[in-house]
Amino acid sequence: MQLPTHKRLMLFSGTANLALAQEVAQCLGMKLGNVEISTFASSETYVRFGESVRGIDAFVIQSMYAPVDQNVMEQMIMIDALKRGSAKRITAVSPFYPYSRQDRKARGREPITAKLMADFYEAAGADRVMAVDLHTGQIQGFFDVPFDHLTALPMLAEHFSDVVDDNEVMIISPDAGGGGWADKWSDHMAEFHGIASQVGFLHKKRRKDARNVTETLAVVGDVKNKVCIVVDDMIDTGGTLTSGVEALLASGAKEVYAAATHAVLSEPAVDSIKNSQLQQLVVTNTLPIDDDKQMDKLVVLSIAPTIASTIKAVFEEGSVSELFHGENQP
Repeated sequence: MQLPTHKRLMLFSGTANLALAQEVAQCLGMKLGNVEISTFASSETYVRFGESVRGIDAFVIQSMYAPVDQNVMEQMIMIDALKRGSAKRITAVSPFYPYSRQDRKARGREPITAKLMADFYEAAGADRVMAVDLHTGQIQGFFDVPFDHLTALPMLAEHFSDVVDDNEVMIISPDAGGGGWADKWSDHMAEFHGIASQVGFLHKKRRKDARNVTETLAVVGDVKNKVCIVVDDMIDTGGTLTSGVEALLASGAKEVYAAATHAVLSEPAVDSIKNSQLQQLVVTNTLPIDDDKQMDKLVVLSIAPTIASTIKAVFEEGSVSELFHGENQP
């Protein structure tokens, strides 16, 4: 007996960011797979796939939006159900990797939760994991299965190529540790958009007695009469960004823009950004942005085509790094 060799791709979505998953499916020219997701009275999650998944190449999209722990568990249960349904290969697509900031022990008796998440994915049955713009590249090393790292840098940089002029741009990292990311931005603007830029960073201090609280102490680099673009992987409470805007303008910057892949926008980010002198904040839709977080200064670009092209490359056994010209390496 000889069986025909063929592959079948199916795309499924959790409940956290269904709109993004539907857009990814549309980019791929397909529909999302049928899956029932409900909650028991005890708050436990129930998942059942409504069609055969035997032998398929399954991709499970879930954005880790609040409530994060519930959405994490929902994706893990979906992966487990696929494994027990005999899916041939399961890829967890997590546009915003959960617990990415807890990637090391900064103080005694702290967890490394980013590593714990990697263990969760593998224990659930994921054969491959995808994420967009990790907080730190070392997270890839937490996995024993293939990890595809996507980046939103090209689309974000393309947006600013129409906003800023040459010879007056300064790419600003919100801290010294993000200098490499700022360098990538500067190199990309020069190579693909012909815009020369310098790189600077904000020297900040993070308080140990409170989460998400920082203080900008100094601006490193000559920003006088420059248009500054603050680039980061995420905007959470907005404290680092808004204090950085004040510091840059006080140091003589002409205007300040910002770009981030992940718009977490926890309280009081929206009010802080609205009341700041920031000209524009450009983000992607890796996370859903509710109506109460919308504002005039916010520009949202879609990451769906990037995720779709990566899924297609993985399914067809193509190169992912070539899609990003190598810029997806943190």
